[in-house]
Amino acid sequence: MRTAVVIGTGLIGTSAALALAGRGVTVHLADHDPGRSRTAAALGAGSDSPPEGPVDLAIIAVPPAHVAVTLADAMRRGTARGYLDVASVKGGPRRELEALGLDLSAYIGTHPMSGKERSGPLAATADLFEGRPWVLTPDRDTDTEVLNLALELVALCRAVPVVMDADAHDRAVALVSHTPQLISSMVAARLEDADETAVRLCGQGIRDVTRIAASDPAMWIDILTANPGPVADVLAGIAADLDETVGALRELQSADEAKRHSGASGIEAVLRRGNAGRARVPGKHGAAPASYEIVAVLISDRPGELARIFADAGSAGVNVEDVRIEHATGQQAGLVQLMVEPSAAPVLAASLRERGWSIRH
Repeated sequence: MRTAVVIGTGLIGTSAALALAGRGVTVHLADHDPGRSRTAAALGAGSDSPPEGPVDLAIIAVPPAHVAVTLADAMRRGTARGYLDVASVKGGPRRELEALGLDLSAYIGTHPMSGKERSGPLAATADLFEGRPWVLTPDRDTDTEVLNLALELVALCRAVPVVMDADAHDRAVALVSHTPQLISSMVAARLEDADETAVRLCGQGIRDVTRIAASDPAMWIDILTANPGPVADVLAGIAADLDETVGALRELQSADEAKRHSGASGIEAVLRRGNAGRARVPGKHGAAPASYEIVAVLISDRPGELARIFADAGSAGVNVEDVRIEHATGQQAGLVQLMVEPSAAPVLAASLRERGWSIRH
């Protein structure tokens, strides 16, 4: 691939353009808002001038509802040898394109499984896709050359290709992406009118659950409008679980010992199902999740403190597998949770204590 055009210079489009431009591909940028494409160009993602002739690959990076019309227009103008989109829904746009009567042998639907709460070109980074799954949905009509172009794009963005059926993809993202967004927003919505005293008690748990609730509503309306059925199916299952859990909690309030026992059993069942489901979420490098030990360290909010604690961990010969920071409300301090292999935890804790760090249990 030597040339590409990116149509739609939001987070995903600009990030892909930055990755391609950084690896020597000549990238042209287009957007319905010229200001966005100029911003992307200023960031080094390519040129906002149109190509002089057909490019190797056209990347359609617009919301799902606009994929078909945007891609059809690009095809009719002979923009590229191959075409792909990066929308988060695949079945609907494909059927819309088929209804337009276009030859789709030069097209493949794709979806990079990566994003941020922030949107727009200013949120873009060239490494957004590194190590992340990038779904490809070829069918029997997809030209081999177009599939190879898509695989080259994934490789240049340093992502991991995953081949799926388009409708199977939509059911999968309904479960692992679209429904979590709604659940996160629903939990966060409980905080809107909550007493300030309660809000001040927010810890890492509520921050983890509500992190993606900061996402752009307009973007999510576009996504959910394109995939309402599968998301509704997942939510219906969660609604049934909620009904059972509410019932179990009510039983725990009962004066009847048998009902309290039944309620406890119901709560235990949902918690254990959660344990089993969480254990299936891939861990580091896509492998099965490991059970890490946490070494919690009190840290002050001074420049260089994080660098110092990682340097001290390295001096102890311990590899930090993951890290979380829990900030203390109203204080210039917090807890850094260093996640390490169980056998390394005592070594790390002892070494950090020797270096003057305060270890918390």
